[in-house]
Amino acid sequence: MDKLLALRTLLKVADCGGFTAAAHELGKTTSSIARIMDGLEASLGTSLLTRTTRNVTLTDAGQAYVEQVRQVLSDLNNADNDVIDRGTELTGHLRVCVSATYGRLHLAPHIPTFLRDYPKVTMDLVVSDTHLDLVSERLDVAVRVGVPDVDEKLVVKPLSKSERLLVASPDYLQRSGEPTTPADLAKHQCVQFAYRPGRRQRWKFRAGDATESVIVTGQLITNNLDMIASAAIGGQGVALLPRWLVAQPVRDGRLVRLFEDAEITADAGEAFIYATYLPNRRHSRKVRAFVSFVEALS
Repeated sequence: MDKLLALRTLLKVADCGGFTAAAHELGKTTSSIARIMDGLEASLGTSLLTRTTRNVTLTDAGQAYVEQVRQVLSDLNNADNDVIDRGTELTGHLRVCVSATYGRLHLAPHIPTFLRDYPKVTMDLVVSDTHLDLVSERLDVAVRVGVPDVDEKLVVKPLSKSERLLVASPDYLQRSGEPTTPADLAKHQCVQFAYRPGRRQRWKFRAGDATESVIVTGQLITNNLDMIASAAIGGQGVALLPRWLVAQPVRDGRLVRLFEDAEITADAGEAFIYATYLPNRRHSRKVRAFVSFVEALS
């Protein structure tokens, strides 16, 4: 039995939920998939799959085994890529995740330059404002904006500070008045960024040695920076947004900057543009080249 083939087939069956779908993706017959799974189970002396006429599901033993196999095959793939990386010219596939707004405004226009610099590298660019799991999504590196993850299983590399500005539209300020102290924000509509709805947010202000914080509320909460910026421009309320996103609307008058002398952060902490990847990708030349490229843009 080809054990490596059997393990890869097992993962495909588990992901597809059946022999027929797995056979279609692997370019094999359903009967050959069944024979490979029979051989794997016989070699282990236990059942990994529960077969019915409609689908195939993992047993408890199968579920535990698949989780370990997935990690082993991921490590093997990384080892292969690292060997390939050691060639004189950078080659291979790079799977990258980037937040939607930052990716659209600041990364996508420069990706062609990176690919021209490394013509033998192919890239799969995944766009998501959700913190996807790097292992299950088979990501080499993620570029994120916000407060860096605290996770001992990940390498986190801050690339640049993401200064945030407090802004509102002229129309909103005319209707609701301009806040003159942070405490005034408690009476304003504040458009908030949050991964989880319903949480009360606190914005912190620091000017010199003085600090002040206020709990903000509002009708609109979203996990997308573009939506917050658009809502603020449309007059929904006050928003705390990265300078790189609102600099142009402030320059052309669609937004007004508030409390210009204060450094403002959300309660989660200081925000950065940062890269994160698994420790076993630390020495990947492709990952290092891409992270350095993004850092130079920041």
